[in-house]
Parts: sequence; structure tokens; C-alpha cells
Amino acid sequence: MTPPVLTAERWAVPALLGRLGWRRRRPVRRLRDLDRVPPGPPLIRPAGVTPGESRHRRCAIRLVAVLAAVTLAVLAGGVPGLLGAPPAAVLLDRLLRRVESPAVRERRRREKAALPLAADLLASAMRAGAPVDRSVLAVAEALDGPLAERLARVGRLLRLGAEPAEAWSSLAAVPGAERLVGAALRSATSGASLAGALTRLAEDLRADRAAAAEATARRAGVLIVLPLGLCFLPAFILAGLVPVIVAVLGDVL
Repeated sequence: MTPPVLTAERWAVPALLGRLGWRRRRPVRRLRDLDRVPPGPPLIRPAGVTPGESRHRRCAIRLVAVLAAVTLAVLAGGVPGLLGAPPAAVLLDRLLRRVESPAVRERRRREKAALPLAADLLASAMRAGAPVDRSVLAVAEALDGPLAERLARVGRLLRLGAEPAEAWSSLAAVPGAERLVGAALRSATSGASLAGALTRLAEDLRADRAAAAEATARRAGVLIVLPLGLCFLPAFILAGLVPVIVAVLGDVL
């Protein structure tokens, strides 16, 4: 085979592979591709809601923004109303999109409530000698709810060989999980035992929950005084002050 033929073949093979859509990908990207197409249904739904619920919420927000803009245009009237309605609609649409939906708030509440138990189960599995990825997958199977879905994703990524920072980032959106993620990353970097840190983390999370519940109870006691005051203050004025004022005015007049 002559050198020109070798040169042509060397350039023809990459061109053919490029036509077929083949590209060289890094290992991390291959792991993402494997995780992007799981054999079953997706483990984590975007934003904690189904696509139908998210679509309905967007439509409802747009409808509210349009109705508010029309109301503003009618109330203002004339050129000011026509000029102020579109910016008001856009601003209201953006503000309402930033408000968490009830489904997202409920998901975050359930994830936060299940986090101490998940930390305890992870510590128990690791003390039994199971590796980190198998421990995470076992806890995901034992638990139920949105936190189990996130843990299943973490375990699958760790089993596929992803970097610990990339795998544990699936728990970044869980309230209170930043300490768990930090402990897991420190353990992966230094090789220190993760079970003890998880046990202490579970105790701290339960203590924080108890303190938050106590603060909520104290705040409820203060808030209860407001309706009682609104109920008793008019009665006190009518029964105690009004007769005295009427009697004094009667004597004076």
C-alpha cells in the first residue's frame, strides 16, 4: 500500500465515523449518558412534580398574570393602562414562578423528615461491612418517598464509577443534607470512616428538628393571643367603657 493511500485512509476513517455520528466522549460523559437513559422510569422527577402538574402550574400563572394586567389596564384606563399592563404581566409572571408550588414544598418536607433515618441506616449498613454504593442502594430500597429516589440515583452513579462530588450532588437540594454530602466527600478524599459521622449527623438533625418544633410551639402560643385579643377587646370596650362614657356624658349634658 502506497503512502498516499495510507494518508487517504487515515483521513477517511475519521470522516466516516463523523458521518455516522460517533464522537469520542470522556468517561464522565459516558456515565451521564448511561444514567440519563435508565432501564425503567426516571428516578427523580424534575422539581419534584410531574410534567403535567408543572405544565398546569405554568398555564395557571400565565392566566393570572394576564388577568391582572387586564384589570390594571381597565382600572388605569387610557394610555397609562395600555403601557403599564404588559410590564406588569411580565413582572407578575416572574414573581409567581419563583414561589414554590405546594407539591415542591411537600417534597422538601418529606425529604427533610426522612434524612435522619436515612443517615442512621447508612451508618448501620457501613458498620456491617457493605461498601458505600451498596449501602446507599440498600437504604434507598428500604426507604420510601422522594429521598429514596435521590439516594437510588447516588448509589447508581457511585456504582457506575462517577466522581463522589458528582454522585452526591443529587442530595444538594435536600434541606439539611449539605452536612451529609460534606461528610461523604471528606470520607472519599481522606478514606476516613463515614459511619461515625453519619451517626452524629443523625443525632444533630433530630436535635435540630426538636428545637424547631419547640420554637414553633412557642410562636404558636404568641399568635394565639391575637385572635383572643381581637375577640375580647371589643367586648371589654362595649361592656366596660361605653357605659361609663355614656353615664359621664349624661351627667355633663
